Amino acid sequence: MIRPIPVEPEEAGQRLDSLLAAKVEELSRSAAQELIRAGKVLDAAGKPVKGSRKAEAGEVYTLELPEKAEETELIPEDIPLDVVYEDGDLIVVNKPKGLVVHPAPGHPDGTLVNALLYHCGDSLSGIGGERRPGIVHRIDKDTSGLLIAAKNDFAHRALSDQLKDRSLSRVYETVVRGSLREERGRIEAPIGRHPADRKKMAVTEKNSRPAATNYEVLARYPGYTHLRCSLETGRTHQIRVHLAYIGHPVLGDAVYGMKKPELGLDSQCLHARAIRFIHPRTGEAMRFETELPDYFLQVLDKLNRMAGNG
Repeated sequence: MIRPIPVEPEEAGQRLDSLLAAKVEELSRSAAQELIRAGKVLDAAGKPVKGSRKAEAGEVYTLELPEKAEETELIPEDIPLDVVYEDGDLIVVNKPKGLVVHPAPGHPDGTLVNALLYHCGDSLSGIGGERRPGIVHRIDKDTSGLLIAAKNDFAHRALSDQLKDRSLSRVYETVVRGSLREERGRIEAPIGRHPADRKKMAVTEKNSRPAATNYEVLARYPGYTHLRCSLETGRTHQIRVHLAYIGHPVLGDAVYGMKKPELGLDSQCLHARAIRFIHPRTGEAMRFETELPDYFLQVLDKLNRMAGNG
């Protein structure tokens, strides 16, 4: 699998092996070093880089990842999709909690990508790679809500550019533990791979990328707060990591919060509620919003009853 690795201005000067490990989820630093030694990392001129190479701002390196033996050909699957909008360039879907976005070790099928392949046929952008056709951005398995997929490379590039310049915006709702003092605020803290657990992210200065999350209180309950969050950046697990960092982990988040189920919820109470972007072909401002799903409404109902509101 060939993957382009662009270097942002703030990443310049980092060791290339460390940068690759930070930006490619399935790579450790030692694995990145092995790929560099094997000549599997190329510079913009197509030449293999050296192990001592420092990342240069604006450079786009090319990384060749070996195919995993357990990976199989993607198969279209007739999995129901909640389609919010669709045209010849893109599709917006409302992903349910529990649905994995793209195939990965442990989840070879039954994913959103398999469902999109069945629904869209061959009309998905190939820029996301063989395992992620059409996927412009992702949300976690146990996060519900809106997600865009591109049907051609033109739309994919345009939407990816909007992610970078923040003209593509995403708004989430969540319930967190505890009571925040402010009615609204901004969390600005860099996020990178957890130093001791490669499956987790963390606020860290080491091999990290800048991240910023805005939040606004929607309702307060005894011991919990209902928030609206908007992303300025799109780091892996960003909302979950940032809210845990300020001492208010997402309700039900066993990775970054309480290990035991709360209020009958054993996975995070986090929903991608709204999305806004510029249509890549027409230039029209597009905005979509979805209702809160049943699991989220049930949590709010329990909190209201606990507060004596119903």
